[in-house]
Amino acid sequence: MQITITGGTGSLSEYIQNSLAGTHELVLFDRVQPAQNRFQYELKGRLVTGDLTSFEDCERAVAGSQAIIHLGAIPWPVEHPVWRERIPGAKNMPWDETFRVNTMGTYYLLEAAKRAGVKVVVAATSNCVLGHGFRISDRPFPVSYLPIDEEHPLDFEDSYSLSKHVKEDIMAAYSRSYGLRCYGIRPATIMRPEMQRQRAEKFAPATEWSEWFFGYNDIRDIARAFTLCLDAGAAEQLPMYDNYFINAADTLEVENTRDLVARLRPELLPKLRDITGRQAFISTAKAEKAFGWKSQYSWTQYLPVGVK
Repeated sequence: MQITITGGTGSLSEYIQNSLAGTHELVLFDRVQPAQNRFQYELKGRLVTGDLTSFEDCERAVAGSQAIIHLGAIPWPVEHPVWRERIPGAKNMPWDETFRVNTMGTYYLLEAAKRAGVKVVVAATSNCVLGHGFRISDRPFPVSYLPIDEEHPLDFEDSYSLSKHVKEDIMAAYSRSYGLRCYGIRPATIMRPEMQRQRAEKFAPATEWSEWFFGYNDIRDIARAFTLCLDAGAAEQLPMYDNYFINAADTLEVENTRDLVARLRPELLPKLRDITGRQAFISTAKAEKAFGWKSQYSWTQYLPVGVK
């Protein structure tokens, strides 16, 4: 079948293309021209250059496709005072750019998908839909229980987290209204192997709590989550709409998770459920049950001997 991949020249798209090329015809939709990305690789599909916030561009990108993998987005909140200073060029971007691109881009894409007869959409939302990472106020993210699952209450403040919540709502609406099968993949931070190796080489135990829950994904694992979800959705083995947390089975620390909490956030100890060993703070049980995904890689494989 023909599959459109938005963010089609990006880092994650490389690994998804490696999985799908040869068995599917790929259309890569991106506003970034080849050779202008941080990561250079041979594209394995036909490139459509355009913008998610142009409905006409979205129509061109999905024409003839039966499925969409939606990766395109601005991956941080432009209005956030810390990240506006940290990201090069951010000060020149409109304050509402994240929300505009991530929500209107998804709306235009799904409307184009509906009109083109697309059957399945698998989209990258984010575990940031929780609201735990890009905090704007001084109020910590309110943890109800650990490990967190898809039923945990949301408490978002920034435009990126809000845009991912609205993105899921748009998909749910199109699924209810038009029978478009839509699935949200909620990944933790995505790390290429070389990024994991760099962390391992410079590893030092954390001295303060991470609002990101020390979570991550190996990029090969997250690519496999998208393809497995796509296959299960196309085979009608999943509900018409759903969303799934995806992250590595362990954390980015080497000590046991319970010990990590005791050392850095002891007030959360009563909220720990059945956490053992170096288990992650976000559960992927739903994805494991729904389409058989399970993480296969850990950053600890790159640690020097004797550190593990």
